[in-house]
Amino acid sequence: MAHFAQLNAKNVVERVLVINDNDATTEEEGVTFIHGLVGSNETWKQTSYNTRGGVHINGGTPFRKNFAGIGYKYDADKDAFIPPQKFSSWTLNETTCLWEPPIAKPDDGNQYYWDEEAYQADNTEGWVLIE
Repeated sequence: MAHFAQLNAKNVVERVLVINDNDATTEEEGVTFIHGLVGSNETWKQTSYNTRGGVHINGGTPFRKNFAGIGYKYDADKDAFIPPQKFSSWTLNETTCLWEPPIAKPDDGNQYYWDEEAYQADNTEGWVLIE
């Protein structure tokens, strides 16, 4: 199966379609096939369901850094899909094209969530233990 992301004028993903590999073997063929299905000339980019952070989870070749989701932005210079920034304190990792917190998540086997208000009040805090 091949996945294609529809981009709006600001290069933000509006939807993702799946097409059968028998209908297209290249990105160009896939875009042509989709244009025939939807009857218009929107911008479409192929995306890889198995790519996250520039790594293919099955050991294959990573493609466009991340699988595109609705609201992701396509960066043509990086040829990458970048997820929306959830927290203002997080910064974009230019290699993975993923957002990273200013404080590393504790690696103690427990589960945590990010509290942006706590971080803004005291920039040594941010991760909160889920009890």
